[in-house]
Order: sequence, then C-alpha cells, then structure tokens
Amino acid sequence: MGEKRAEGNPYVQLSWAMIKTGVLGYGGGPSVIPLIRYEAVNQYKWIDDEEFGEILALANALPGPIATKMAAYLGYRLKGTAGAIVSVLAHIIPSTIAMLALLSAVQWLSGSAFIQGMIGAVIPVIAVMLAMMAYEFGERAVKGLGKWAGGAFFVLSFVLLQWVQLHPAIVIMVFLVYGAFHMRMADTWKRRQEARREKREQEARMKEKGGATHGMD
Repeated sequence: MGEKRAEGNPYVQLSWAMIKTGVLGYGGGPSVIPLIRYEAVNQYKWIDDEEFGEILALANALPGPIATKMAAYLGYRLKGTAGAIVSVLAHIIPSTIAMLALLSAVQWLSGSAFIQGMIGAVIPVIAVMLAMMAYEFGERAVKGLGKWAGGAFFVLSFVLLQWVQLHPAIVIMVFLVYGAFHMRMADTWKRRQEARREKREQEARMKEKGGATHGMD
C-alpha cells in the first residue's frame, strides 16, 4: 500500500473507528459499509480500496452480519486475534447498550414523529454514500475487466440478483471463480498478443534488411 498509515495506538484507533461505525450506522449492515470504508481506507489507511473491495466480496459470501465480519477482519489485519476481538466488541457494544437502555421505551420510540424524522433525514445521506462507493467499485471493475466485459457483468449480476433472485452469496462465489480464471486468461492472451506483435516486427525488420541487401546487389 502506497500511503502511510495514520500514527497512533492501533487498539485506540480500532476502538474509536468501530464505535463510530456502530453508533452512526443507521439502516443495518449495508449502510455501515461506507462508514467502515472511510475509516479503514481514508481516515487511518489500514488498507487500500482494492483490498477493501476484495474483503467485502468475500465477507458477503460468508454467513453472519457483514459489518461485524468487516470489523473482525480489520482488527485481525492490524493486531491479530486480539485486534479482531477489540474491533468487534467496539462495534457492537455501544449499540447493544443503547438498545438495552431504550428497550423499555421502544414502543413509544417506534411511533415517535421525532425518531421517524431523524431516520427519514439520514436515509438520503446513507443512499449517497452507498452510491459513491458503488460507483468507485464499478469504475475499478470496468478498468480491470474492460468496458464491454464490465458492462456485461453488471447486467448479468442485476438479472441474477433481481430477476432470477439467486442468493447473493452464490452470485458472488460464481463471479469470484470466474474472476480468477478471467485474470489468468487475460494475462495469457496479453502475452500471446505481445509475442505475435514482436514476431511481426521481427519479420518486418528481416524483410527490410533483406530488401536493403538486395538493393545493394
């Protein structure tokens, strides 16, 4: 990774970052992902965007809440098992405490116009953050696969998820397997193209040399 990590105690950074994502992540797992990405990639520079995208795809294919899986990976990435435990606890404990504290008032809060207004106001922000992340991931997909292959994959994934209604984990695993073969095939095809171009250039040079020798005769 090219950029330098933020200085400081990793456990403190992990705890503070995961507390923020756990408290501010309205709307469930998907809405937390842009917050985790900001902390991990932009704020503390623990990982880069490419690694974040890869781990997000793998985490989506595994059982369990996506946010806690991402928190566990980041903690393990920084400080091993202890870091994973600290990261997960920091992510879930604040919201758990808040839920237990407000459990007696949940019936009133669920129908409160004030609470509904807060949730309604934050939804556009979450939608924009998800859209920005989706655009950046899509841009990298097109860059890696090519314009036509990337576009075809977007359409295919939409059809499989929305029309066929396959489980997202199945779609992700299929695309992961294809992606591994695609990169290998792309590298092989690129090497063959370079070899053919070099051969044509060599033949052209030989013809030019032969023509020059014939002219001298």
